[in-house]
Amino acid sequence: MPKYITLFFSVLLIIAGCSNDGPPPGVLPKENMINLLMDIHLVDGQLYAIPQQQDSIYKYGTARYQAVFKQYHTNDANFKKSLNYYAKQPEVIQAMYDAIQVKVKFKIDSLTKVGNKQLKKQNAISQ
Repeated sequence: MPKYITLFFSVLLIIAGCSNDGPPPGVLPKENMINLLMDIHLVDGQLYAIPQQQDSIYKYGTARYQAVFKQYHTNDANFKKSLNYYAKQPEVIQAMYDAIQVKVKFKIDSLTKVGNKQLKKQNAISQ
């Protein structure tokens, strides 16, 4: 009988330890990580869109990345820890990048609309 009681509490302890609703301490929540990844990739795009010297990319890129981290109240160590955590869950990271893709498409569509309105105004003025 004592063996069964020990087994019961062992299983209960394992089950209680496995039920974790959120990410571990030091890992950014999923929604914050989605927004942070999007902004990091936008900085990447800005840096690599125009040909630059490697030292210029490092010099100017570091400040831009730090500004993004500051905006999300984190640092590069927490970002790396969070990225490693989510990368170990392929379905989760794929869903995150799908959300990023939707957000970027929305921003592009918004900018396109604004650009088209400005072109129409300029064309109306010049005629």
